[in-house]
Amino acid sequence: MSKPTITQVIKSVLAAFIGVQSEANRKKDFENGSLSTYVIAGIIFTVLFIVAIIFLVSTIV
Repeated sequence: MSKPTITQVIKSVLAAFIGVQSEANRKKDFENGSLSTYVIAGIIFTVLFIVAIIFLVSTIV
């Protein structure tokens, strides 16, 4: 199998982030991708989510 593309990593991280990642995709990610890629992507999306929430709250208040 080949390494996942950046688009596949983003889709996988976003699906896992909201809790809709399928078991087949999860297995494929662990077999083909590197842990560091998914951890870094997860951290980036978590930071972006927190920044978006802070921006949204500060805009409303």
